[in-house]
Amino acid sequence: MGSTLACAQALKARTILFQCPASFKQTKENISNLEEFFSNINRGQDREQLNFCWEPRGDWDSRVIKRVCETLNLWHAVDPFTAQSVTPAHLYFRLHGSNGWRYEYEEGELRELVARLPAGVAKSELSPRAGSRLAVAEAPYVFFNNARMTPDALRFQTMIQET
Repeated sequence: MGSTLACAQALKARTILFQCPASFKQTKENISNLEEFFSNINRGQDREQLNFCWEPRGDWDSRVIKRVCETLNLWHAVDPFTAQSVTPAHLYFRLHGSNGWRYEYEEGELRELVARLPAGVAKSELSPRAGSRLAVAEAPYVFFNNARMTPDALRFQTMIQET
């Protein structure tokens, strides 16, 4: 984790995503491993502390995810088209595409995504990158993780600015 922290600091990153494979099942052992891992890693200095986002994949109970996130101070990373975040004050949307990474989002889907964002999103601070950071109190992250990520993110940005 030391090299990850060093890279985050060099890039002035504020958030690190931890994605688990679907094979990382909801077991007592895996939950214990999560607790040990996140309890022992450095989040950086006081004012420069990093947000840690966790994307469990596979069959995890949302109550367990919520408890893990609350206990370990994690943001729940989720594809909002397949599941609801258990950390609504700390949103990290990771869009994989409904039928795989080659997916291109339709206009209606992007409009639905805009509607899922909290009120008060600062349109002028939306980044025109594939991984878009929106500026509000606890600004949500919206990351397009598909082959058409840049065009989809730019269309999404335009929709945000039009609202």
